[in-house]
Amino acid sequence: MSAKSETKHALALVDPAILSQAAVDAVKKLSPTQLMRNPVIFVTEVVACLATVLFLRDLVGGTGQAWFSGQISAWLWFTVLFATFAESIAEGRGKAQAATLRATRSDTVAKRLTGGTDKRTGKAGYDLVQAIELKLGDVVLVEAGDLIPSDGDIVEGVASVNESAITGESAPVIREAGGDRSAVTGGTTVLSDWIKVRITAQAGETFIDRMIRLVEGAERQKTPNELALSVLLTGLTLIFLIAVVTLYGIADYSGTMVPVVVLVSLLVTLIPTTIGGLLSAIGIAGMDRLIRFNVLATSGRAVEAAGDVDTLLLDKTGTITFGNRMASEFVALPGVEPRRMAEAALLASLADETPEGRSIVALAKGDYRLPEPELAARNATNIPFTAQTRISGIDVDDRQVRKGAVDSVLRFVGLTPDQVPHEFKTAVERISRTGGTPLAVAENGALLGVIHLKDVVKPGIRERFAALRAMGIKTVMITGDNPLTAAAIATEAGVDDFLAEATPEDKLKFIRREQTGGRLVAMCGDGTNDAPALAQADVGVAMQTGTQAAREAGNMVDLDSDPTKLIEIVEIGKQLLMTRGALTTFSIANDVAKYFAILPALFVATYPELTALNVMHLASPQSAILSAVIFNALIIIALIPLALKGVKYRAVGAAALLSRNLVLYGLGGIIAPFIGIKLIDLAVAALHLA
Repeated sequence: MSAKSETKHALALVDPAILSQAAVDAVKKLSPTQLMRNPVIFVTEVVACLATVLFLRDLVGGTGQAWFSGQISAWLWFTVLFATFAESIAEGRGKAQAATLRATRSDTVAKRLTGGTDKRTGKAGYDLVQAIELKLGDVVLVEAGDLIPSDGDIVEGVASVNESAITGESAPVIREAGGDRSAVTGGTTVLSDWIKVRITAQAGETFIDRMIRLVEGAERQKTPNELALSVLLTGLTLIFLIAVVTLYGIADYSGTMVPVVVLVSLLVTLIPTTIGGLLSAIGIAGMDRLIRFNVLATSGRAVEAAGDVDTLLLDKTGTITFGNRMASEFVALPGVEPRRMAEAALLASLADETPEGRSIVALAKGDYRLPEPELAARNATNIPFTAQTRISGIDVDDRQVRKGAVDSVLRFVGLTPDQVPHEFKTAVERISRTGGTPLAVAENGALLGVIHLKDVVKPGIRERFAALRAMGIKTVMITGDNPLTAAAIATEAGVDDFLAEATPEDKLKFIRREQTGGRLVAMCGDGTNDAPALAQADVGVAMQTGTQAAREAGNMVDLDSDPTKLIEIVEIGKQLLMTRGALTTFSIANDVAKYFAILPALFVATYPELTALNVMHLASPQSAILSAVIFNALIIIALIPLALKGVKYRAVGAAALLSRNLVLYGLGGIIAPFIGIKLIDLAVAALHLA
């Protein structure tokens, strides 16, 4: 996705609508039944309730501690609220992204037939409607250049259709009413002629609608790594709970009077509330970042799995190469000037509005610097390409120029395959042998040469595969082409391996073999024949323009149908893992400073020697405790932007990444509390809050 497009879809963190709704949702999430899913924050809520009871006791009893215990109680509740607020913002951004997606995504405009006749044109009358408004049984007219608005069956007409979204191959196919070639898929493109299609898919209950509802609900199961981290956080919480309870006995034995409100404050500041409060937000934000790239994830596990992918399978057509075959060379027969051949190809393609026809015009103008023909004042008759003739051309002055499928052009010039020149046969065979498509060009009954249509590797794709290689990911191209063609494209694109003449069984077998070796596999597909592989892969990305079977099998859907986006998906998965690791490191390192703040405050009266640990020179024991509790609450909300935006991904090795996290977030997690608690202590002392 371009920077402009990403900016358009990205929602600002400080969006008032999101913040106001998140504030309301944060309060709703205080329900114990919801917080029990997050043990750390649930314990914090229980402690906040206990602190509130102690505050009310002090307030009623007039012990003089009500002001202090009241502040502690308030900040503990703020800690819980900030944690639920972080999760609510992440969910709110996801819901807003889904709403934006539903409101702004470009629905296909369909020509729904009315059953009458347009008096001006004499053609069948139709109304222009959004594709989402179509119902089962509606009949739509689809003309050259139109997208087929939904799955259906052709009831009238014949057309050339680009079904690369289904087959994975760029060569157009003929679809016509009746027989076994009448089914068409929404999102495919009619290249020539027209067809009438009866809709067979229910609008409003499409796959994309279900995916949007999934995102809006923000319901996702925890990933294995997230579950492991939850176990770690729960374990640390239990350890510190036991430690704090033990401290009460130690204090009593040593004759130190430690108020319960101080002990509960110690518990909350020592347990990993920072990462506990941000854990859900990090996971939801990973799905949210995918939405900004127009990718819907049906599973949080899939987002995380993308970060650990070892092998990446990519379809050739539309992924590594352009979706449509493009003219790459003009092969003139002996005695024919190459420029004359290019001019004839240009003239014959003026009426061909297919992508292949436009690429021929572009090649003639670019490589041979031919100008746009001036035909307005000449007696010219364009012969448009049709699915029946498979030929296009022009009759101008005394010239009859034609271009099209070899057998169609041979019929036009009145030649049989045995009568064509040897050089023509050789060119056709060479192009066909390498996986290309030969088109013949003729003028006034004489063959001029052959046009070579081929899959053109996308510019910059080699560099993108190099970036994946730097991540430690093996790239494999899968194609139905013959091994010779596959090898040539694989070499040009720079993939690590390729699978030629691949059947659905071959793809499935390859994925299972990789997984048996302990590797995680990502797969991108759009056809029914890709469904088994998409279901088997750890990360299965289906194209929105693909078949329903493919979309049901995958655990992600790319609404732009741009398979190269797999690279961004992998980066977002790695970014999610890095963010969680970075914030976990920061959260655990945070506790070091809190020891120096609170432990001296607890026992300094009994053991004056502990004053040496008060390296921050905090104003008083009460100020130290209150400052630590306030910092513990504020650091959660301070880290919400990082949790939502994520740590910037860099393609470095695991060792280098670990070292960087330890230095940046580990050391930062130690230093930040020393500075933060000291600044808060200065404010608390200046305001006489403790």
